[in-house]
Amino acid sequence: MSTGATSDSQIEIRPATEQDAALIHHFIVQLAAYEKLTDGVTATPEGIRRSLFGEQKCAEVLLAFLNGSPAGFAVYFFNFSTFLAKPGLYLEDLFVKPELRGRGIGKRLFAELFRIAQARGCGRFEWCVLNWNELALRFYESLGARAQREWIIYRLDEAQIASRAAGAS
Repeated sequence: MSTGATSDSQIEIRPATEQDAALIHHFIVQLAAYEKLTDGVTATPEGIRRSLFGEQKCAEVLLAFLNGSPAGFAVYFFNFSTFLAKPGLYLEDLFVKPELRGRGIGKRLFAELFRIAQARGCGRFEWCVLNWNELALRFYESLGARAQREWIIYRLDEAQIASRAAGAS
Protein backbone atom coordinates (compact mmCIF):
# COMPACT_ATOMS: atom_id res chain seq x y z
CA MET A 1 0.00 0.00 0.00
CA SER A 2 1.00 3.60 -0.20
CA THR A 3 3.29 5.39 2.19
CA GLY A 4 4.34 8.99 1.81
CA ALA A 5 5.11 12.23 3.56
CA THR A 6 3.34 15.52 3.93
CA SER A 7 5.79 18.10 5.23
CA ASP A 8 7.31 16.45 8.30
CA SER A 9 4.49 13.91 8.79
CA GLN A 10 4.45 10.32 7.60
CA ILE A 11 1.09 8.95 6.39
CA GLU A 12 0.65 5.21 6.03
CA ILE A 13 -2.41 3.56 4.46
CA ARG A 14 -2.86 -0.18 4.85
CA PRO A 15 -5.62 -2.80 4.71
CA ALA A 16 -7.11 -3.70 8.07
CA THR A 17 -6.60 -7.14 9.56
CA GLU A 18 -8.67 -9.09 12.06
CA GLN A 19 -6.42 -7.76 14.84
CA ASP A 20 -7.68 -4.24 13.98
CA ALA A 21 -11.34 -4.97 14.88
CA ALA A 22 -11.21 -2.92 18.12
CA LEU A 23 -9.60 0.03 16.29
CA ILE A 24 -12.23 -0.12 13.55
CA HIS A 25 -14.94 -0.15 16.23
CA HIS A 26 -13.30 2.85 17.90
CA PHE A 27 -13.39 4.78 14.60
CA ILE A 28 -17.04 3.80 14.02
CA VAL A 29 -17.97 5.20 17.44
CA GLN A 30 -16.00 8.42 16.73
CA LEU A 31 -17.70 8.78 13.33
CA ALA A 32 -21.13 8.26 14.89
CA ALA A 33 -20.40 10.93 17.50
CA TYR A 34 -19.29 13.38 14.77
CA GLU A 35 -22.45 12.65 12.77
CA LYS A 36 -24.64 12.87 15.91
CA LEU A 37 -25.78 9.28 15.36
CA THR A 38 -24.39 7.42 18.40
CA ASP A 39 -27.82 5.92 19.20
CA GLY A 40 -27.60 3.95 15.96
CA VAL A 41 -24.34 2.15 16.74
CA THR A 42 -24.87 -1.47 17.71
CA ALA A 43 -21.58 -2.73 16.22
CA THR A 44 -19.15 -4.51 18.50
CA PRO A 45 -15.54 -5.52 17.88
CA GLU A 46 -16.69 -9.16 17.67
CA GLY A 47 -19.41 -8.27 15.15
CA ILE A 48 -16.82 -6.41 13.11
CA ARG A 49 -14.53 -9.47 13.22
CA ARG A 50 -17.34 -11.70 11.93
CA SER A 51 -18.56 -9.32 9.22
CA LEU A 52 -15.21 -8.10 7.90
CA PHE A 53 -12.90 -11.06 8.48
CA GLY A 54 -15.17 -14.10 8.83
CA GLU A 55 -16.43 -16.61 6.25
CA GLN A 56 -18.71 -14.15 4.45
CA LYS A 57 -16.76 -10.92 4.29
CA CYS A 58 -19.16 -8.02 3.70
CA ALA A 59 -16.72 -5.15 3.26
CA GLU A 60 -13.08 -4.14 3.38
CA VAL A 61 -11.30 -1.50 5.45
CA LEU A 62 -8.31 0.73 4.90
CA LEU A 63 -6.62 2.22 7.96
CA ALA A 64 -4.69 5.47 7.96
CA PHE A 65 -1.84 6.23 10.35
CA LEU A 66 -0.04 9.52 10.90
CA ASN A 67 3.46 9.12 12.31
CA GLY A 68 2.50 5.60 13.42
CA SER A 69 -0.66 6.63 15.29
CA PRO A 70 -4.18 5.70 14.10
CA ALA A 71 -5.65 8.65 12.19
CA GLY A 72 -8.68 7.40 10.25
CA PHE A 73 -10.32 4.71 8.19
CA ALA A 74 -12.35 3.94 5.09
CA VAL A 75 -14.92 1.12 4.84
CA TYR A 76 -15.89 0.02 1.33
CA PHE A 77 -17.50 -2.81 -0.60
CA PHE A 78 -18.32 -3.67 -4.18
CA ASN A 79 -21.68 -3.51 -5.88
CA PHE A 80 -22.68 -4.03 -9.51
CA SER A 81 -24.00 -1.71 -12.24
CA THR A 82 -26.31 -3.49 -14.66
CA PHE A 83 -26.11 -0.52 -17.05
CA LEU A 84 -22.31 -0.71 -17.18
CA ALA A 85 -22.00 -4.48 -16.63
CA LYS A 86 -19.15 -3.62 -14.27
CA PRO A 87 -18.54 -3.62 -10.54
CA GLY A 88 -18.66 -0.41 -8.58
CA LEU A 89 -16.87 0.58 -5.42
CA TYR A 90 -19.16 1.92 -2.71
CA LEU A 91 -17.56 3.87 0.12
CA GLU A 92 -19.64 3.23 3.22
CA ASP A 93 -17.64 5.40 5.61
CA LEU A 94 -14.56 7.57 5.59
CA PHE A 95 -13.40 9.19 8.82
CA VAL A 96 -10.33 11.15 9.81
CA LYS A 97 -9.93 12.30 13.41
CA PRO A 98 -11.08 15.95 13.54
CA GLU A 99 -7.79 17.18 15.01
CA LEU A 100 -5.89 15.59 12.09
CA ARG A 101 -8.00 16.91 9.23
CA GLY A 102 -6.34 19.11 6.62
CA ARG A 103 -3.11 17.08 6.65
CA GLY A 104 -3.81 15.06 3.51
CA ILE A 105 -5.01 11.88 5.24
CA GLY A 106 -8.44 11.88 3.59
CA LYS A 107 -6.87 12.54 0.19
CA ARG A 108 -4.48 9.63 0.72
CA LEU A 109 -7.35 7.31 1.68
CA PHE A 110 -9.21 8.36 -1.47
CA ALA A 111 -6.09 7.91 -3.60
CA GLU A 112 -5.79 4.32 -2.39
CA LEU A 113 -9.51 3.73 -3.01
CA PHE A 114 -9.12 5.12 -6.55
CA ARG A 115 -6.29 2.66 -7.18
CA ILE A 116 -8.37 -0.24 -5.82
CA ALA A 117 -11.38 0.75 -7.95
CA GLN A 118 -9.26 0.97 -11.07
CA ALA A 119 -7.45 -2.31 -10.36
CA ARG A 120 -10.79 -4.11 -9.93
CA GLY A 121 -12.28 -2.65 -13.11
CA CYS A 122 -14.92 -0.52 -11.42
CA GLY A 123 -17.13 1.63 -13.61
CA ARG A 124 -18.33 3.72 -10.66
CA PHE A 125 -17.19 4.94 -7.26
CA GLU A 126 -20.04 6.16 -5.10
CA TRP A 127 -20.80 7.27 -1.55
CA CYS A 128 -23.33 9.26 0.46
CA VAL A 129 -22.81 12.28 2.66
CA LEU A 130 -25.07 13.99 5.18
CA ASN A 131 -26.50 17.17 3.65
CA TRP A 132 -25.37 19.33 6.60
CA ASN A 133 -21.72 18.25 6.43
CA GLU A 134 -20.40 21.27 4.51
CA LEU A 135 -16.75 20.41 5.19
CA ALA A 136 -17.19 16.95 3.61
CA LEU A 137 -19.24 18.36 0.71
CA ARG A 138 -16.48 20.83 -0.14
CA PHE A 139 -13.82 18.13 0.18
CA TYR A 140 -15.67 15.73 -2.15
CA GLU A 141 -16.28 18.47 -4.70
CA SER A 142 -12.55 19.32 -4.59
CA LEU A 143 -11.96 15.73 -5.73
CA GLY A 144 -14.20 16.32 -8.75
CA ALA A 145 -17.17 14.36 -7.37
CA ARG A 146 -20.66 15.39 -8.44
CA ALA A 147 -23.77 15.14 -6.28
CA GLN A 148 -26.41 12.86 -7.81
CA ARG A 149 -29.48 14.89 -6.98
CA GLU A 150 -31.93 12.81 -9.04
CA TRP A 151 -31.59 9.72 -6.80
CA ILE A 152 -33.37 9.24 -3.47
CA ILE A 153 -32.08 6.69 -0.98
CA TYR A 154 -34.61 4.25 0.49
CA ARG A 155 -33.88 2.12 3.53
CA LEU A 156 -35.43 -0.66 5.59
CA ASP A 157 -33.89 -1.45 8.97
CA GLU A 158 -33.23 -4.94 10.32
CA ALA A 159 -36.64 -5.24 12.05
CA GLN A 160 -38.44 -4.14 8.88
CA ILE A 161 -36.48 -6.68 6.82
CA ALA A 162 -37.44 -9.45 9.26
CA SER A 163 -41.07 -8.39 9.21
CA ARG A 164 -41.23 -8.35 5.41
CA ALA A 165 -39.32 -11.63 5.12
CA ALA A 166 -41.77 -13.30 7.50
CA GLY A 167 -44.72 -12.06 5.46
CA ALA A 168 -43.17 -12.89 2.09
CA SER A 169 -44.23 -16.54 2.04
